[in-house]
Amino acid sequence: MLRTAVLALFWGSGFLWIRIALQHGLTPVQITVLRAALGAAVLLLLACSARQRLPRGGALWRRLAVAAFFCNALPFLLTAYGERSVGSGTAGVLHATTPLWSLLIGLALGTDRTTGTDRTTPLRLTGLLLGFAGVLLILAPWRESGGISTPGALALLGAAASYAVAFAHMARALAGTGTAPLALSAAQLTAAAGLSAVALPAGGPLNPFSGFSGADPVGLAAVTVLGVACTGLTFHLNYRLIATEGPTSAAAVGYLLPVVSTVLGALVLGERLTVRAVAGTAVVLAGVFLVKHRPKPRTVVPLLTD
Repeated sequence: MLRTAVLALFWGSGFLWIRIALQHGLTPVQITVLRAALGAAVLLLLACSARQRLPRGGALWRRLAVAAFFCNALPFLLTAYGERSVGSGTAGVLHATTPLWSLLIGLALGTDRTTGTDRTTPLRLTGLLLGFAGVLLILAPWRESGGISTPGALALLGAAASYAVAFAHMARALAGTGTAPLALSAAQLTAAAGLSAVALPAGGPLNPFSGFSGADPVGLAAVTVLGVACTGLTFHLNYRLIATEGPTSAAAVGYLLPVVSTVLGALVLGERLTVRAVAGTAVVLAGVFLVKHRPKPRTVVPLLTD
């Protein structure tokens, strides 16, 4: 339970640190590059200390590059861009819609299972509709004022959808590679840092170092915590939690993220909590719960005959 709480705190506070870094002079691209680079450095050190080698082979690195783009580089950038106009609490809630996107993408591509515990059921479809109804309640597009910034919200929803694409790709392309998870994560974040660095000139002056001149110590400290604790250590803690307490405990973290981000946003940044936002958050989480619900397999009792 303690590990779950610590992981939720690290992961959920990431939205707070992004918002602070933006307020103190860093651009979304700079935040993305530093976050990926610092997270990769942490995982590389942990992998070296555990004597785990990085994967080899061009084919595997190409698959890693795709995962790095959709699971790290793109959602990191979209999240930082979205939080320029959307509060950190709302950002955490919109990120929690990833399971909804996973089901929606599976239905659109015809890849969602029709049998087994992951099959599409009326209950899961109800959760899909309920979850996106909660998103609409939070965004309130019918309000002329007081609603959420549409471009920022779309960027954050795009980040959640990007994670869904990444998870589908990783399940197919990276499972069973024989590479230790820690080394695989270190390689993925290293690739993400490289991909993000390509976009650095678009986020400021061509000289990447002069581009950080607008950031003050608070902004640099915020992005350091984001990269080291909320990215590098979080990846490691997530794997440890799955290994020691099972995937159920790790999945529970997903329900705590929007709670942590909302509470921290209100306490630290003074973000206003409205009844509509709280209700929308509850509806989104209810939808996610239904989408992730797995029916218990039926136990077949053999008939005894004389």
